[in-house]
Amino acid sequence: MNKKSKIFVLTFILSVFVAGAVIAGTVKCVIDSIDGETVTMTCKKSDKLKTGQKVKVKPVKKKAIEGC
Repeated sequence: MNKKSKIFVLTFILSVFVAGAVIAGTVKCVIDSIDGETVTMTCKKSDKLKTGQKVKVKPVKKKAIEGC
């Protein structure tokens, strides 16, 4: 194999492992209540979470339907 092919294969393998880690770290939750700045959620796979751990939350975007 030439140098460019080796670099491509190694980059591909690394990207597959990184993508797998991101998917494995996903936890789906449902918001139960909001009180000021405190949000209470019920999550599947909550054993992956720890107290004090920072998490990223993406709000669901509503699609606008335009009509006449």
